[in-house]
Amino acid sequence: MTNRYRRLNKDDAAVLLIDHQAGLVSLVQDYSPNEFKNNILALANVAKFFELPTILTTSFESGPNGPIVPELKEMFPKAPYIARPGQINAWDNADFVKAVQDTGKQQLMIAGVVTDVCVAFVALSAIEAGYEVFVVTDASGTFDESVRSTAWLRMNNAGVQLVNWFAVVCELYRDWRYDIAGLGTLLANHIPLYRGLMTSYAALSAK
Repeated sequence: MTNRYRRLNKDDAAVLLIDHQAGLVSLVQDYSPNEFKNNILALANVAKFFELPTILTTSFESGPNGPIVPELKEMFPKAPYIARPGQINAWDNADFVKAVQDTGKQQLMIAGVVTDVCVAFVALSAIEAGYEVFVVTDASGTFDESVRSTAWLRMNNAGVQLVNWFAVVCELYRDWRYDIAGLGTLLANHIPLYRGLMTSYAALSAK
Protein backbone atom coordinates (compact mmCIF):
# COMPACT_ATOMS: atom_id res chain seq x y z
CA MET A 1 0.00 0.00 0.00
CA THR A 2 1.28 3.45 -0.92
CA ASN A 3 0.68 6.75 0.83
CA ARG A 4 1.21 8.74 -2.39
CA TYR A 5 -1.72 10.79 -3.63
CA ARG A 6 -3.04 8.94 -6.66
CA ARG A 7 -5.72 11.07 -8.29
CA LEU A 8 -8.61 9.66 -10.24
CA ASN A 9 -7.98 10.12 -13.94
CA LYS A 10 -10.94 10.19 -16.35
CA ASP A 11 -8.72 8.65 -19.03
CA ASP A 12 -7.82 5.63 -16.91
CA ALA A 13 -10.97 4.95 -14.88
CA ALA A 14 -13.90 2.54 -15.14
CA VAL A 15 -17.03 2.17 -13.02
CA LEU A 16 -18.27 -1.16 -11.66
CA LEU A 17 -21.88 -1.18 -10.43
CA ILE A 18 -22.35 -4.36 -8.47
CA ASP A 19 -25.64 -5.96 -7.43
CA HIS A 20 -27.82 -2.87 -7.26
CA GLN A 21 -30.81 -5.21 -7.28
CA ALA A 22 -34.35 -4.65 -6.06
CA GLY A 23 -34.19 -7.31 -3.38
CA LEU A 24 -30.74 -6.43 -2.09
CA VAL A 25 -31.44 -2.69 -2.04
CA SER A 26 -34.25 -3.37 0.43
CA LEU A 27 -31.60 -4.57 2.91
CA VAL A 28 -29.82 -1.20 2.99
CA GLN A 29 -30.30 0.59 6.31
CA ASP A 30 -27.22 2.83 6.57
CA TYR A 31 -28.83 5.32 4.16
CA SER A 32 -32.47 6.25 3.73
CA PRO A 33 -34.07 4.74 0.58
CA ASN A 34 -34.37 8.07 -1.23
CA GLU A 35 -30.87 9.16 -0.29
CA PHE A 36 -29.35 5.88 -1.39
CA LYS A 37 -31.14 5.82 -4.74
CA ASN A 38 -30.09 9.42 -5.36
CA ASN A 39 -26.45 8.53 -4.66
CA ILE A 40 -26.53 5.54 -7.00
CA LEU A 41 -28.01 7.56 -9.84
CA ALA A 42 -25.61 10.43 -9.14
CA LEU A 43 -22.63 8.10 -9.59
CA ALA A 44 -24.22 6.68 -12.73
CA ASN A 45 -24.63 10.19 -14.12
CA VAL A 46 -21.01 10.96 -13.29
CA ALA A 47 -19.99 7.91 -15.32
CA LYS A 48 -22.08 9.16 -18.25
CA PHE A 49 -20.84 12.75 -17.93
CA PHE A 50 -17.21 11.68 -18.19
CA GLU A 51 -17.99 8.83 -20.64
CA LEU A 52 -16.37 6.27 -18.36
CA PRO A 53 -16.55 2.58 -19.24
CA THR A 54 -19.25 1.14 -16.99
CA ILE A 55 -19.98 -2.49 -16.12
CA LEU A 56 -23.23 -3.73 -14.60
CA THR A 57 -23.46 -7.03 -12.79
CA THR A 58 -26.09 -8.89 -10.77
CA SER A 59 -26.14 -12.03 -8.68
CA PHE A 60 -28.77 -14.78 -8.84
CA GLU A 61 -31.54 -12.59 -10.26
CA SER A 62 -33.98 -15.50 -10.24
CA GLY A 63 -33.65 -15.72 -6.45
CA PRO A 64 -34.47 -13.26 -3.68
CA ASN A 65 -31.82 -10.77 -4.82
CA GLY A 66 -34.19 -9.69 -7.57
CA PRO A 67 -33.67 -7.76 -10.83
CA ILE A 68 -31.32 -4.84 -11.34
CA VAL A 69 -32.58 -1.34 -10.49
CA PRO A 70 -34.25 -0.51 -13.84
CA GLU A 71 -32.84 3.01 -14.12
CA LEU A 72 -29.31 1.63 -14.35
CA LYS A 73 -30.15 -0.71 -17.21
CA GLU A 74 -31.90 2.16 -18.99
CA MET A 75 -28.95 4.51 -18.49
CA PHE A 76 -26.39 2.03 -19.83
CA PRO A 77 -28.16 0.01 -22.54
CA LYS A 78 -24.90 -0.86 -24.31
CA ALA A 79 -22.76 -1.50 -21.23
CA PRO A 80 -21.51 -5.00 -20.39
CA TYR A 81 -24.21 -6.62 -18.27
CA ILE A 82 -23.05 -9.69 -16.39
CA ALA A 83 -25.91 -11.62 -14.82
CA ARG A 84 -23.96 -14.00 -12.60
CA PRO A 85 -25.68 -17.35 -12.06
CA GLY A 86 -24.61 -17.61 -8.44
CA GLN A 87 -21.10 -16.39 -7.65
CA ILE A 88 -21.22 -14.11 -4.60
CA ASN A 89 -17.88 -12.51 -5.44
CA ALA A 90 -18.24 -11.10 -8.95
CA TRP A 91 -14.49 -11.55 -9.41
CA ASP A 92 -15.12 -15.32 -9.40
CA ASN A 93 -17.06 -14.89 -12.64
CA ALA A 94 -14.79 -15.10 -15.69
CA ASP A 95 -17.09 -12.96 -17.87
CA PHE A 96 -17.02 -10.16 -15.31
CA VAL A 97 -13.24 -10.22 -14.99
CA LYS A 98 -12.89 -10.20 -18.78
CA ALA A 99 -15.24 -7.22 -19.03
CA VAL A 100 -13.05 -5.36 -16.52
CA GLN A 101 -9.89 -6.28 -18.40
CA ASP A 102 -11.43 -5.25 -21.72
CA THR A 103 -11.89 -1.67 -20.47
CA GLY A 104 -8.11 -1.30 -20.49
CA LYS A 105 -8.39 0.89 -17.39
CA GLN A 106 -6.34 0.55 -14.21
CA GLN A 107 -8.48 2.64 -11.86
CA LEU A 108 -11.70 0.95 -10.79
CA MET A 109 -14.50 2.84 -9.07
CA ILE A 110 -16.73 0.32 -7.33
CA ALA A 111 -20.17 0.67 -5.75
CA GLY A 112 -22.80 -1.88 -4.86
CA VAL A 113 -24.93 -3.78 -2.39
CA VAL A 114 -23.99 -4.94 0.15
CA THR A 115 -20.84 -3.05 1.13
CA ASP A 116 -19.32 -5.78 3.27
CA VAL A 117 -19.80 -8.58 0.74
CA CYS A 118 -20.55 -7.72 -2.89
CA VAL A 119 -18.42 -4.55 -2.80
CA ALA A 120 -15.65 -5.62 -0.42
CA PHE A 121 -15.00 -8.97 -2.08
CA VAL A 122 -14.58 -7.41 -5.53
CA ALA A 123 -12.52 -4.51 -4.19
CA LEU A 124 -10.13 -6.84 -2.36
CA SER A 125 -9.88 -9.14 -5.38
CA ALA A 126 -9.14 -6.22 -7.70
CA ILE A 127 -6.43 -4.93 -5.36
CA GLU A 128 -4.89 -8.41 -5.39
CA ALA A 129 -4.99 -8.33 -9.21
CA GLY A 130 -3.03 -5.07 -9.28
CA TYR A 131 -5.72 -2.46 -9.91
CA GLU A 132 -6.12 0.87 -8.16
CA VAL A 133 -9.46 0.63 -6.39
CA PHE A 134 -11.79 3.40 -5.26
CA VAL A 135 -14.95 2.38 -3.43
CA VAL A 136 -17.73 4.94 -3.70
CA THR A 137 -19.06 4.73 -0.17
CA ASP A 138 -22.36 6.57 -0.47
CA ALA A 139 -23.44 4.59 -3.54
CA SER A 140 -22.84 1.39 -1.58
CA GLY A 141 -25.07 0.24 1.24
CA THR A 142 -25.48 -2.43 3.88
CA PHE A 143 -27.35 -3.44 7.04
CA ASP A 144 -26.17 -0.73 9.44
CA GLU A 145 -23.35 1.71 10.15
CA SER A 146 -21.42 -0.76 12.31
CA VAL A 147 -21.24 -3.30 9.48
CA ARG A 148 -20.32 -0.51 7.06
CA SER A 149 -17.49 0.75 9.27
CA THR A 150 -16.00 -2.73 9.58
CA ALA A 151 -16.12 -3.20 5.82
CA TRP A 152 -14.53 0.19 5.21
CA LEU A 153 -11.72 -0.61 7.63
CA ARG A 154 -11.07 -3.97 6.00
CA MET A 155 -10.88 -2.48 2.53
CA ASN A 156 -8.87 0.58 3.53
CA ASN A 157 -6.30 -1.59 5.29
CA ALA A 158 -5.85 -3.49 2.03
CA GLY A 159 -5.19 -0.30 0.05
CA VAL A 160 -8.66 0.57 -1.20
CA GLN A 161 -9.37 4.31 -1.35
CA LEU A 162 -12.72 5.37 0.07
CA VAL A 163 -14.50 8.23 -1.68
CA ASN A 164 -18.01 9.62 -2.07
CA TRP A 165 -19.60 10.46 -5.40
CA PHE A 166 -19.13 14.23 -5.02
CA ALA A 167 -15.40 13.76 -4.37
CA VAL A 168 -15.27 11.56 -7.48
CA VAL A 169 -16.81 14.35 -9.59
CA CYS A 170 -14.38 16.95 -8.36
CA GLU A 171 -11.30 14.77 -8.69
CA LEU A 172 -12.18 13.77 -12.24
CA TYR A 173 -13.24 17.29 -13.22
CA ARG A 174 -10.11 19.11 -12.00
CA ASP A 175 -11.09 22.63 -13.17
CA TRP A 176 -14.43 24.43 -12.66
CA ARG A 177 -13.99 26.29 -15.98
CA TYR A 178 -14.31 23.12 -18.09
CA ASP A 179 -18.12 22.87 -18.41
CA ILE A 180 -19.84 24.93 -15.75
CA ALA A 181 -23.36 24.45 -17.07
CA GLY A 182 -22.97 20.69 -17.60
CA LEU A 183 -21.45 19.92 -14.25
CA GLY A 184 -23.67 22.42 -12.48
CA THR A 185 -26.76 20.71 -13.85
CA LEU A 186 -25.52 17.30 -12.74
CA LEU A 187 -24.81 18.55 -9.22
CA ALA A 188 -28.07 20.50 -8.97
CA ASN A 189 -30.03 17.40 -9.97
CA HIS A 190 -28.59 15.38 -7.08
CA ILE A 191 -27.75 17.98 -4.42
CA PRO A 192 -30.81 20.18 -3.79
CA LEU A 193 -28.78 22.84 -1.99
CA TYR A 194 -26.48 23.12 -5.00
CA ARG A 195 -29.43 24.25 -7.09
CA GLY A 196 -29.30 27.55 -5.22
CA LEU A 197 -25.70 28.09 -6.28
CA MET A 198 -26.56 27.47 -9.91
CA THR A 199 -29.58 29.78 -9.74
CA SER A 200 -27.38 32.53 -8.32
CA TYR A 201 -24.69 31.87 -10.94
CA ALA A 202 -27.25 32.01 -13.76
CA ALA A 203 -28.60 35.32 -12.48
CA LEU A 204 -25.13 36.87 -12.30
CA SER A 205 -24.20 35.53 -15.73
CA ALA A 206 -27.31 37.08 -17.26
CA LYS A 207 -26.30 40.60 -16.20
